[in-house]
Amino acid sequence: MATPAQPRTTPDLARVTETLELLAPRWSVWALMTISSKPLRYAEIKPRLPWLHDGQLHPRLRHLTDAGVVERTEYAPRHVTYGVTSRGAELLPVLASIAAWGDTYLEKGLVRNKKTGEMEPEQLPAAQHIEDALALIVPRHATAILWSLKARGGASAKTLAAEAMPGYGLTAVYKPLDRLVADGLVTASGAGNFQLSASGQGLAPVFQAVSAWAAGRPLAEAGAHPVWGQDLAPSQVRSGPWASTPTRLPAPTEPLAPAESSVGSALAATVPGRPAWKGGDLFSHQIPARPISPAGGPRR
Repeated sequence: MATPAQPRTTPDLARVTETLELLAPRWSVWALMTISSKPLRYAEIKPRLPWLHDGQLHPRLRHLTDAGVVERTEYAPRHVTYGVTSRGAELLPVLASIAAWGDTYLEKGLVRNKKTGEMEPEQLPAAQHIEDALALIVPRHATAILWSLKARGGASAKTLAAEAMPGYGLTAVYKPLDRLVADGLVTASGAGNFQLSASGQGLAPVFQAVSAWAAGRPLAEAGAHPVWGQDLAPSQVRSGPWASTPTRLPAPTEPLAPAESSVGSALAATVPGRPAWKGGDLFSHQIPARPISPAGGPRR
């Protein structure tokens, strides 16, 4: 029996899209994670994000404050702190889900282990995994298309245009579809049908967590999502991270100062079986611009 069509617009999908757009502006996740453990003054945040100028950091903090996940407390004209609100604290496990997906499914470069001399996948900060993952699923119509494909198991471009992009012509769906295929989240068959790849199917925990947070539900109930709550078949689970391209990060000459405030154990505790992130993990690499990666899997 064919899967019934999903409503063109649902409150759940709208809330998820809005939440992802909240996190999407570049460096916003880094700013949020920096103050996740305790409130900090601007002068304390700035050294932890040294690549951001004043004109870049202030807008991120203001954006997160306006969204209700960061609280700005003014004790005196020159004594202002930024800390996460209760809603911001509830968002941290959601970030853990996104980081886990990025660590598992996004391609990684190979770096040489200085001790063993062996080539191994580079270790990236959790915040980098999150921002790279968001760059793939936040572009307009991407989430709606992924949603429809998950609900149907597969669909034609015509069906996706009608369900995910109502009000647009058929040709408008090909640009976001081509991007999702190039990014490795969707596969295309010779018959003109599209379906989620293993990496696209792997987004289930991400959308479950985002949906629960956006609706104000406990994350313990996230697995019961009507669309993304289905378990993955063994063949749809990737066995390891992508590690087929040269390193995209230069080896830092000097490591950046470790952050006193990071998600650390708060994130790791929400991902059973994953190693705990240490305080320095968030700031262990220089931050490059995102390169265009070869085809073959989800790219950064």
